[in-house]
Amino acid sequence: MPIRALVPLVACGVLVVTAEARIAFAQDAPQPQKVTVESDGTVNIPAESVPLSSFLSPEAKAYVTQHLHDMQDPELVKQDNGVPRLMKAILARDEQVFAVDKQDAQIGGVHAFVYIPKSGISEVNRERVLINLHGGGFSGCWPACAELESIPLSALMQIKVVTVDYREGPEHKFPAASEDVASVYRQLLKTYPAKSIGIYGCSAGGMLTAMSVAWFQTHDLPSPGAIGIYCASAGSFGGDATYIAFPFGEARVPTARPPGASQIGYFSTADPKDPMVSPINSPEILAKFPPTLLITGTRDFAMSGTLNTDTQLVKLGVSTELHVWDGLFHGFFYNADVPESRDAFNVMIKFFNRHLR
Repeated sequence: MPIRALVPLVACGVLVVTAEARIAFAQDAPQPQKVTVESDGTVNIPAESVPLSSFLSPEAKAYVTQHLHDMQDPELVKQDNGVPRLMKAILARDEQVFAVDKQDAQIGGVHAFVYIPKSGISEVNRERVLINLHGGGFSGCWPACAELESIPLSALMQIKVVTVDYREGPEHKFPAASEDVASVYRQLLKTYPAKSIGIYGCSAGGMLTAMSVAWFQTHDLPSPGAIGIYCASAGSFGGDATYIAFPFGEARVPTARPPGASQIGYFSTADPKDPMVSPINSPEILAKFPPTLLITGTRDFAMSGTLNTDTQLVKLGVSTELHVWDGLFHGFFYNADVPESRDAFNVMIKFFNRHLR
């Protein structure tokens, strides 16, 4: 047989051997575990390794990695005089980078810090003011969270920021914090038009921002010019983020709770369906919300609540902006050195510049 006639046969033989080898390899290789679905739609997911988001900057990747490790150290999550130990370094960094003067004040009978940039308040912001409501689960993080949310924005936006030392649990219960915010707001209304006042906060402060707007409506106070609900919602936690974000963002498994159980001691005597607690339960109240900025991350355990708040506000015709950062966790912008945090602050500044009179 001519050599040229053997070539196709050899080639076919190689193909057959290769195909057989592949089948044998596939049979020997371990098969991936299957996702199972229960009758009620519950999905059971086998163990899997999840890397950091490919969209993160190098600085953010290092930040998220450090945060995950820090959250597993019980000593670092403890607070010393209202400053979580894992926040001490970034708070010291803010004090170095952002030049602001801090005044200890009583406004409307409520303790507060007032931040004014050392470079001065810009001309456009001389008749504007921001009110910050700090995070901390209605049970702490004053002054750390207040300063991390206020110092960078005051310096970067060149605006006065008043951060409220509202009453928290377990000593105080709802509606103590709402009353304190209303007292500060009522006092500032003597100097600033309502439409020139912005209110914002992260986590518990974001929740309290929404609650305060509802409180204003029912206590004959005008609506502020714009608000920012960050790492929070106008209601409660829940949704997919409860299961996804806790392990990926906080390096821990969420604690199972019975339906309707209070997650925060401050609300232990409150009705979770009360619109003053969860404004999202009242379309009439939500429809009167001012322009609202919502910020979250895909590893934020409050993400689902944030998304749902945006959905309900948009449905009612409220002007909203929703910004979601991939791969970042609850309150990620506390570290102002990370590029994504600076992006978040720029979003806040542009939003308030557009909407405050």
